[in-house]
Amino acid sequence: MATEGHGHGHHQLHQDDWDAVGARLEGEAEMSLDFLEGAASWLTELADGRPVRRVLDIGSGPGVASCVLAATFPDAEVRAVDGSAPLLERASARAARLGLGDRLVVTQRELPDGLDSLEPADVVWASRVVHHLGDQDEAVRRMAALVRPGGVLAIAEGGLSLRSLPRNIGIGRPGLEARLDVALQDWFSEMRAAQPGTASTVEHWPGILAGAGLTPSGTRSFLVDHPAPLDPGTRGVVTDWWGGIGERVADRISADDRATLERLLDPQNEDGLYRRPDVFVLMATTVHAGRAPTP
Repeated sequence: MATEGHGHGHHQLHQDDWDAVGARLEGEAEMSLDFLEGAASWLTELADGRPVRRVLDIGSGPGVASCVLAATFPDAEVRAVDGSAPLLERASARAARLGLGDRLVVTQRELPDGLDSLEPADVVWASRVVHHLGDQDEAVRRMAALVRPGGVLAIAEGGLSLRSLPRNIGIGRPGLEARLDVALQDWFSEMRAAQPGTASTVEHWPGILAGAGLTPSGTRSFLVDHPAPLDPGTRGVVTDWWGGIGERVADRISADDRATLERLLDPQNEDGLYRRPDVFVLMATTVHAGRAPTP
């Protein structure tokens, strides 16, 4: 699990659906604040003393990362860019609550075509966005074109999948999460293949950044670690995440694993995620950075 970009699609959702999606995405991002704050701190190092006056958060969703970037770069205007008006409303409301509303601007754009009408920035951030776009190489080229000379493009893609349960959970066959990973990879491949204009890409992100005309400036992975027992809010985020996994892979796993998943998602089951004391969060997200050439 990781924060997701939402710069495309989903227009058929009703307001109640958007409220649920927005709350889920905001909860996931808040659970990953250690990653977002660590990555933003690294971006200040990459800025290397250059003034940062403008930041783009591409596929910002409900604006959690946008607000972290605004707090990290106090002299910058941060522009949250997303295809969903309801999510951008959440971003604006969050910025207002945190006292950042005067520096966070929201812009509705469909990705990737909407990238071309944006103004350049000193820092361009795209977390879990590029893999939703059909031609990932072309998407990175368009993002690289938005980076001012000497500025940085940072792409969060890859890492290590979330783990939230022991290998042996006392029900079903041990190793459930590893088997779900395999099923999710199949689902992910089909999702990628269904994107408009999809193209096969070797996901060597430093190489992709270099191909877009940037100088690769480093790769770092950031840990999110919430040991058991979880607070109720984080437990709720993890439980929602498992529910989403169940929807994606139900027809890709064995009957025994489906039965285990149903027990885990049953609010009344003592062995379920709502009640068991051993639920935790451990995952890593990888960020790849490239710098734009200076004249």
